[in-house]
Amino acid sequence: MLILMVDDSPTIRSSVSFCIQNAGYKVVEAVDGQDGLERLEEMKNQGIAPSLIITDVNMPRMDGMTFIENVKKSEFRYLPIMVLTTESEEGLIEKGRALGASGWLLKPFQPEELLWAIKKLVWER
Repeated sequence: MLILMVDDSPTIRSSVSFCIQNAGYKVVEAVDGQDGLERLEEMKNQGIAPSLIITDVNMPRMDGMTFIENVKKSEFRYLPIMVLTTESEEGLIEKGRALGASGWLLKPFQPEELLWAIKKLVWER
């Protein structure tokens, strides 16, 4: 199973990737929303698709909310998207859900918590 991880922090990308790779998932990393859309386009051209997207909210070039909005307008609209962020404001969480986010997890995260959330959003095909 392939997961697209979108976060501008190399430390977060590295720790999330380490955690989910140890659980047997493959990971493609992107540094912001724009890069995430480019990675999705590359996957589409290769005939592959991730099973899940994990994205931060606050990023340069394209933030997580704009990224989610763009993904939900694309052929990847049915992919579950988990937001992994420090943002806990209820209004922002509601906006994320309205745009199509499937889950919201706060940083710092516990590896077990992240893996549990992934299993809730994605099932093996």
